[in-house]
Amino acid sequence: MNKTLRAILLASLLCTPALSTAQSITLIANTWSPYVDQNLPQQGMALELVEHVYRRAGYEPSVSIESWPRAMEGVKVGLFDVLAATWYVESREEDFVYSKPYLVNSLKMIKLTSLQGDYFEMSHLEGKRVGVLQDYAYGVDFANVPGLTLVTENHLIQNLLNLLNDKVDFVIGDERSLAMQLSSYLNRERGKFSYVDIDLPSRSLYIAASRDTKAGKKLVTDFNAALLETLNDGSYKAIIDKWNQRYGLALEEFPATP
Repeated sequence: MNKTLRAILLASLLCTPALSTAQSITLIANTWSPYVDQNLPQQGMALELVEHVYRRAGYEPSVSIESWPRAMEGVKVGLFDVLAATWYVESREEDFVYSKPYLVNSLKMIKLTSLQGDYFEMSHLEGKRVGVLQDYAYGVDFANVPGLTLVTENHLIQNLLNLLNDKVDFVIGDERSLAMQLSSYLNRERGKFSYVDIDLPSRSLYIAASRDTKAGKKLVTDFNAALLETLNDGSYKAIIDKWNQRYGLALEEFPATP
């Protein structure tokens, strides 16, 4: 083999990318803007974070976005590997292994600015109507408020329109979700809304895998380890800051270690 041909072959080998050894995994989540939304960059904030962490752990994730019941059932029976964005509910622990939390959801309640009165305790909602979302575990004890009516919708924008149309008195939601919906769909009416000074519990966001699959526990363990790496190298914060700036938020975020 002459020197020229040998040099060409050597250059070709050096330029050929190495075969990927990353293990493929399937993620599933339900639409929940801005966390999960196929119309947003990287399909939403939560999916960008989870995919970033799993790639750090040596996996190559693919994503499906389905309804919430289908997402839960799909992971539970092993059709998908990981539920990418879920709140912790104790009753689900018999079916799912939860990761360490990777994001904090700050719950807020809003009303029309024109609604007069003092509202800074849950008891002040007596006899009122509150817009909530189907299947959301808010961690709020609505049952202890006399005469409170919960008006359930499938989408947050429906609740906000109900508020404008006097079908509810208050709407409860995640702060980023509220900011996005108001900015995207009701920007001209933003001045008509105001926050209510009722302290609501924050909710932590997790990934979860099925307890009935052999790989479930390892997928969670590997996620936790890689999450810590992204917290320490600044890449986690960079993603958070990008999304908060997108909607004009400056939320206090996750601590330095999970």
